[in-house]
Amino acid sequence: MVIDIRSLQVVRNRKPILTDITCGVPKGRVVGLIGPSGSGKTTLMRAIVGAQTIRRGSVTVLGEPAGSEALRHQIGYMSQGAGVYADLSVIENLRYFSRLLHLPKAEADRVLGIVELSPQRNQTVATLSGGQVVRVSLAIALLGTPPLLVLDEPTVGLDPLLRQKLWQLFDNLAGAGTTLLVSSHVMDEAEKCGELLLMRGGRLIAQGSAMTLLQKTRTDSLEQAFIALAKEQGDTHV
Repeated sequence: MVIDIRSLQVVRNRKPILTDITCGVPKGRVVGLIGPSGSGKTTLMRAIVGAQTIRRGSVTVLGEPAGSEALRHQIGYMSQGAGVYADLSVIENLRYFSRLLHLPKAEADRVLGIVELSPQRNQTVATLSGGQVVRVSLAIALLGTPPLLVLDEPTVGLDPLLRQKLWQLFDNLAGAGTTLLVSSHVMDEAEKCGELLLMRGGRLIAQGSAMTLLQKTRTDSLEQAFIALAKEQGDTHV
């Protein structure tokens, strides 16, 4: 497993945010972290990249404890908030982050091509559309070809055509050996993932392929499967 999580618990202001999460993420797959807003997806991702204090349990990434210095260049992380400088151009942003990673200058141009932003290379980020800003953030996560990408809601608010292009890119990256953990609160996007982690209320309610979860719940859609699985966990608010 690229990511191995055992009995993870996160508490914030004395309130449980994640409760007893145990799961794994296999290599070379697009794994969807699916659940409604407030279900704990972002907190779980922060724990994986080493940016979250945990109460108990363990998170191991690529054989190392989450947050280890050895993982610094092994994980590409894209948070919900755009981690880019609005007053710099697209290429200036990419070259800046490339330098931080001690990568050659050509690396910025390489990822620019992957996210199809070469025509906008000299535009300042402040002049880009929302979808273009998302792609700049994704390009930064791709710098250095990390074996693991952790992408928090990368397609939220995007038009259907761009969403389709990004999911095709994710599939291509997985086909080349990259492991992707992609969060979303849109159940339709769950169907695009090879493996699913379903979350609600800070708990993991199921893990498996879409087909496995449909067969387990004897339902016809992932939305129905999610509801059935939540009810199995004793959730009466669905």
